[in-house]
Order: sequence, then structure tokens, then C-alpha cells
Amino acid sequence: MQAMVFTAPGVVEILDVERPEPAPGEVVVKVESSGICGSELHGISKPGFRQPPLVMGHEFAGTTADGRRVVVNPLVSCGECDLCQARRRQLCRVRSIIGIHRPGGFAQEVVVPEQMLHTLPDHLSWDQGAMVEPLANAVHAWNVAGAPTAARVGIIGAGTIGLVSLLVARRDAAEVVVTDLSQERRAMASELGADVVATELEGEFDVIIDAVGAGATHKASIDHLKPGGTTVWIGLLSPEAGFDAMDLIRSEKTIRGTFTYSNEEFARAIDLADEVDLSWATSFSLSQGADIFTQLMNGRSDVIKALLRP
Repeated sequence: MQAMVFTAPGVVEILDVERPEPAPGEVVVKVESSGICGSELHGISKPGFRQPPLVMGHEFAGTTADGRRVVVNPLVSCGECDLCQARRRQLCRVRSIIGIHRPGGFAQEVVVPEQMLHTLPDHLSWDQGAMVEPLANAVHAWNVAGAPTAARVGIIGAGTIGLVSLLVARRDAAEVVVTDLSQERRAMASELGADVVATELEGEFDVIIDAVGAGATHKASIDHLKPGGTTVWIGLLSPEAGFDAMDLIRSEKTIRGTFTYSNEEFARAIDLADEVDLSWATSFSLSQGADIFTQLMNGRSDVIKALLRP
């Protein structure tokens, strides 16, 4: 079968690979749509979290052999540790992720644990299904922020995670300001309901979501918080902290990290996928995947979210 494989630092290739064989408790999913994540674009610059050769892809929807339409929760947890028992499976100490620790959805078929399947309603398209995973990240980030109402919210970055964070936040917030250096992405944020778009934050905010994750954006997310405010870090660009610890202490500001989502939040994202506008993603054939992935990795910005269809 055809798959897009991470083969070396900064390199992905379309290759013919063996069809996967399911183990007990696993099923084969025929992939219909799979999203390219920003963490993959910068995460393959050098082996580390991801090791080549690897079929990546953790945002996907498809069909099982018995004809079920499904979207796959890629986060596999043990289900037995203290954190899993406390319904915080995203923090499981032995968690693994489909597309990172095992082959993922950049292929015609993928094997997944049966328990990670969620029904994709008939009224949702395959592309909406592929957008559920990033939307679930936004649901979780908003909950980590405290799901405030009547708050002034700043979102740094208008890539996929920034835009889905906007879609979730604007349902509760009094004002949402989105910043990005790209004119195309600022325009999309405005179209999706941002009250203000700009190249950088100005003023103070109750909540700031950093969907970039660079040292400079970490710093900005702290500098522009109101005293007592909360910033949620979801972007994964850099490990640099970048903030002034004294300001954090004296102003009682809070930094919250956020990673993936709970089962309930993933299910909530499926419901939300029918309520928010996800039509800004762009579909390509899997055979185009290596070219599109490389272009995005090298800075192409007119495509905000690329989805691959085998």
C-alpha cells in the first residue's frame, strides 16, 4: 500500500509499504482523510520524539472493515495507573500516540486499538472528521484555562491550533484577539470571528493561549496577562521558557501547560465539529503529500491546514 514515510531528518517520502496486520484487540482502518500537524512539520528536523522510518499522522478518520465510519483518538493510555483512574489519561506515564510511537494515518490503511474508535456521524464529512483531533486539543486548552466567560482572550498564532482555539473561545469570551505574522492567517482569523487581529498583542488579557510555543511568544503570553491572569501553552515550537519569573510571582500570574485531551473532550470535539466552521482546511491526495509537507515545512503559509486523502 502507499504511505508517506518520515525517512530521515527533514525528509518525508511516498513509499510502498506492507499492509498492516491487526493484533488481538486491534482493527484496520481504511484512511479517508488525515491532517498534517504543525508539530510534525517542525518535529522531524532531527530525530527525537519521532524516529525514522515512521508513518506519521495522528489526525485521521476512515472506515473499518465492517463498514463503520470512525474518527480515531490517537492517544493510547494504560487505563490502569493512578492518572488514568483519575480520568486524566492524557497524563498517563506510559502513554503512546498513534503516528508517533507506532504507524499512523499518512497511509491507505492503519491499525489502531478498537477502544480508540469513535463513531463519525453520517452528517460529518471525512475532512471534518480529520479536524476533530486538533479541535479536541482546543477544547482541552479552554478547559485548562478555566473556560472563563466574559473574558478578554488573546491567542498567539493563527495556524490550525490557534484557529480552533479561536472557534472554541469565542463561544464564551467577551473579546478574542488573534495575532499572527501572516496576513493570510490573520484574514482567516477575522473571517472565523476574531474581534481583533494584529501582528502582536497589545494591552492586558484575562487569558492568553500561546499556540506557537517559541521563547518570544512564551514571554509575550506572560507580559500581556492581567495580574492574576492565566496563560495556556499549547504550541510546541521550542523548549525555551522566555519569561520573567519575578513578574510571574509578583503579579500572581499562572502558566498552564496543556497536552492532548480527555476521552470526554475528544467526544465533545466530535459534537463541536458540526457547530463550528472547519471549511478552511485544504485537501490533497496522499500522492501529493511529500511535496505539500515539504512546502509547509519550508514556510508556505497560504495553506493553513493540509489534509491528505489516500
